[in-house]
Amino acid sequence: MLNEKQKLDTLMTLGIELNRIHDLDILLERVLTRARQFVNADAGSIYIHEGNRLDFTYSQNDTLQKQLPAGEKLIYSTFSVPIDQTSIAGYAAATGKMLSIPDVYKLAPTKSYHFSKKFDEASGYVTRSMLTIPLMSSKKDVLGILQIINAQDQNKQIRIFSQTDEKVMLHFAGIAAVALERAQMTRSMILRMIRMAEMRDPKETGAHVNRVAGFSLEIYEHWAKRRSIDKKEIDKTRDVLRMGAMLHDVGKVATSDLILKKPAQLSFEEFEIMKQHTIHGARLFSNPQSDYDEAAAIIAMNHHEKWDGTGYPGHVDPISGKPIPGHEGRVGRPLPGKKHEEIPILGRIVAIADVYDALSSKRSYKEPWDESRSIEIISQGSGTHFDPELVEIFLEQIALIRLIQARYLESHAEPQTTPEQLVPQ
Repeated sequence: MLNEKQKLDTLMTLGIELNRIHDLDILLERVLTRARQFVNADAGSIYIHEGNRLDFTYSQNDTLQKQLPAGEKLIYSTFSVPIDQTSIAGYAAATGKMLSIPDVYKLAPTKSYHFSKKFDEASGYVTRSMLTIPLMSSKKDVLGILQIINAQDQNKQIRIFSQTDEKVMLHFAGIAAVALERAQMTRSMILRMIRMAEMRDPKETGAHVNRVAGFSLEIYEHWAKRRSIDKKEIDKTRDVLRMGAMLHDVGKVATSDLILKKPAQLSFEEFEIMKQHTIHGARLFSNPQSDYDEAAAIIAMNHHEKWDGTGYPGHVDPISGKPIPGHEGRVGRPLPGKKHEEIPILGRIVAIADVYDALSSKRSYKEPWDESRSIEIISQGSGTHFDPELVEIFLEQIALIRLIQARYLESHAEPQTTPEQLVPQ
């Protein structure tokens, strides 16, 4: 529990800390974690403003987390609520006003908003005190809603949010909103690049790349924890991995439509040209200005390599497009691919994420495969196409994979409000 001096010190450096995070999703996780620490809250959620609704994005709950085996994460539903005055989060977004509720079960019946008991009834959790704060942009638009639940005293007893808590969290929300607005701009620029690629290859949608990035993060985090990698290093890598994974196929913008959109199987020559999208993608980031550029280049170059060395493009200089000396291969034959640990870990991770999403998603030429069939293909590729350890981790985290799939639907299938919402509102 932070004391008053620690809170002030943290507030002074909070902007610097949050602005070091470039990816939107990772920023939201950090914002929620830090907000809860400031007021010693047991739980909380973040909603993001999309159109005329709030999309539920992240949730944390220490009480429920402690009931899980070590290393596992909470599974929660994905849904949205309308921006109106009928729910607590919706009211805060509609009015732009903070709501501090001492006990959600004792709300006056005259209030337009109400508390949904479904989460408590489903989980056995008891929600009491709640602080709901709008995150406002520089233009005074609502970017999202930060909801903090069950403030605790030093004895872990639930208490109401004090006036000091409210003032501190309003200041916190102002700092967080600046970082959120910047991260949304970064995400928007990346998605514009994705839309550019989508004009050439309809498979490269924003939903697809967000799912690939989300899958990749879960695989990496568990891989890194197995190796006791420092948390700061994990957080840093997660940030650049997520953005780099979203751009894994951006090099396809340099591939001819005659190849990308050919309705029949590609010839040997055409497939060799298609392979070049890995090199083109890496070349876009060949003059790295940041760790993000470096990660994006590594992923673009290596996500089609295979564990057994039969992938592509192999040991190639992305600038010249020529084989690195000693890796030329035989005349008239494809270049040998990288194998095993020659393939950078980020490339090995995105390889699994990309293939799984391609299998389980609808394409112009196929319907989505069901989960069991898609998992079977990934399992069969262990030791040949994929790193066996990463396949094992992927299969262990399939429940979280489902959650990510539900969060990032295709644009024609927006999240809907359901009667089975599993977070307080």
